[in-house]
Amino acid sequence: MDISHSFMLLVMLVALALAFDFLNGFHDAANSIATVVSTGVLRPYQAVIWAAFFNFVAVAIFELKVAATVGKGIISPEFVDSRVIFGALIGAIAWNVITWYYGIPSSSSHALIGGMIGAAIAKAGPGSLLLPGILKITAFIVISPILGLTLGALIMVTVSWLFFRSTARRVDRWFRRLQLVSSALYSIGHGSNDAQKTMGIIWLLLISAGVTTREHLPMWVIISCYTAISLGTLFGGWRIVKTMGQKITKLRPVGGFAAESGGAITLFLASSLGVPVSTTHTITGAIIGVGAAQRASAVRWGVAGNIVMAWVITIPAAAAIAAVAWYISEWIF
Repeated sequence: MDISHSFMLLVMLVALALAFDFLNGFHDAANSIATVVSTGVLRPYQAVIWAAFFNFVAVAIFELKVAATVGKGIISPEFVDSRVIFGALIGAIAWNVITWYYGIPSSSSHALIGGMIGAAIAKAGPGSLLLPGILKITAFIVISPILGLTLGALIMVTVSWLFFRSTARRVDRWFRRLQLVSSALYSIGHGSNDAQKTMGIIWLLLISAGVTTREHLPMWVIISCYTAISLGTLFGGWRIVKTMGQKITKLRPVGGFAAESGGAITLFLASSLGVPVSTTHTITGAIIGVGAAQRASAVRWGVAGNIVMAWVITIPAAAAIAAVAWYISEWIF
């Protein structure tokens, strides 16, 4: 393969990674805006602008620990090449498009992880995988929604005790304002965790191409990824907003505040630890916690069960598509 062809292939794969990042924001916009839209605090177009802005603000706050986990903790770098990255991205993008079309709030993050696993196994078998990193991510598939649920419920109960003498109208007035703060914090958490996953895969690609080292992530990658996810959020994945905002449980501003705050704390913790978690899992758990804190019957458990089923199949489904894409790449590259 000559130098010009290698360069064009590298540019194409970086562009494909940024397209995934855009789709990540587009697909997961519902996570950031569903609560604030469903409570009527912001109109949809206002909410996506608000969320997109704070997605980008995360660039100035968090270290690149999640990017390091994705770039160096899932696949051994010696097994990574253009075909593996291509397969991983196609698997993640295809699964995102399928779940967006059917309005299923699945995880873009786990679609990417599944894509990486499927493509790597197709090339070199299970020995190409780094088990500690995968086990950490797998553990947080369970931990992040449970933590979101617990924090959402605790915040809801605490607020209920603090404001139990207040009228519903006064509580709504206060929390319509406070929900702007909680939704901004959640969007910062969303940007910090999700944009870094794409940074990680571009970093891995650049390392395999000999363009950069395992110790240095170029600034243009960081800015490009935060920009792409922010633009994706700005355009919004509207099919999922209704599922997240109203089908799981009916939310008022106080409930939206509790869910977003619980989700934001979970995402801040995960990003600080360098764990790529699902923002979808996190906010869904927090919403369920808010509903259950009021009464168990407030949660539509059938809808919640369908969402959990989508979580279970995301990694294997994306992995299978990625493996097929890796084999197809033999005829492309």
